[in-house]
Amino acid sequence: MKRTLVPWYLAVGALVLACGTERAHASSFTFQNIVNSGDTTFNQELGINNSGTISGYFGSGVAGHPNKGYTTTPPYTSFTNENFPGSVQTQVTGLNNLETTVGFWSNTNLGVGSDSNFGFVDQSGTFTNVNNPGTATTPPVFNQLLGVNDGDIAVGFYTDASGATHGYTYNIGSATFSSNIDDPHANGSTTAAGINNAGLIVGFYLDTSGNTDGFIDNGGTFTTLDVPGATSTFLTGVNNFGEAVGFDMTGAVTHGIVCSTTGLTCVQVDDPSGIDATVFNGVNDKGQIAGFYTNGVGNTIGLVATPVPEPSSVALLGGALIGLGAILRRRRQAS
Repeated sequence: MKRTLVPWYLAVGALVLACGTERAHASSFTFQNIVNSGDTTFNQELGINNSGTISGYFGSGVAGHPNKGYTTTPPYTSFTNENFPGSVQTQVTGLNNLETTVGFWSNTNLGVGSDSNFGFVDQSGTFTNVNNPGTATTPPVFNQLLGVNDGDIAVGFYTDASGATHGYTYNIGSATFSSNIDDPHANGSTTAAGINNAGLIVGFYLDTSGNTDGFIDNGGTFTTLDVPGATSTFLTGVNNFGEAVGFDMTGAVTHGIVCSTTGLTCVQVDDPSGIDATVFNGVNDKGQIAGFYTNGVGNTIGLVATPVPEPSSVALLGGALIGLGAILRRRRQAS
């Protein structure tokens, strides 16, 4: 009887899918500093794609200390400047696996909170100004794009004339905006911060008690996700495995967090060099995280956190390779 074998490339695909969808959240990470020489005292990393390319900026934004955007690739020792044409300040907040980047820019450097913000998209060096039509017109105005998926759907927020903040999505291809994204529990303030390829959106909102809560928007169904004991929780990025990252505030301490959007659980993860402040902003499908921490002299240092494989994961990979070898041997024997 002729034996029917599964083609090896299909077998490998099945193994990758099975391992990926069952991947557990890492419990430990290795940390690497990312510091642009343009300003060694202030760097924030905001987005990371699957190739490890990171988007961020240097400069605190206080008067005379403008934000300047950049991207950087492993080993993170060289930087490519990225600033909206004619801007005084730029932050590159997110990027996808097609190297589309998004962010926001300003035409002044008066100081944090005093400068107007305008969203932008950059595709291969072609910049497009993006401003939700609901944005207030009296300066300073606030409109930011914060994340983008591989379908070129970006997320962000704007502040309207009454001072309320609304999340939204922006379709880059059709240059169209969604209806407002407002968490039903919000007290006039919702920010959409991250989106994955399935359209799952994460962000945060201000509740009626004056605290900030994280949210998950799955096709219009909102779920609150808060870290137990924290006064505020911010979800800022999400990958295609449903891992979300962000930060929480517990008293005077800010912790980075890694969360499950299905299990609705979070773990606190801090850069070992951080002094009471670690913030995570973006996460890729490998579980690598972009963010920043504050060190002992008050400098803001960019970081990339890489998950350390669990022993069980290594054993599973070894078993998968052994299984693949057995499949190949059977195929040779049957031919």
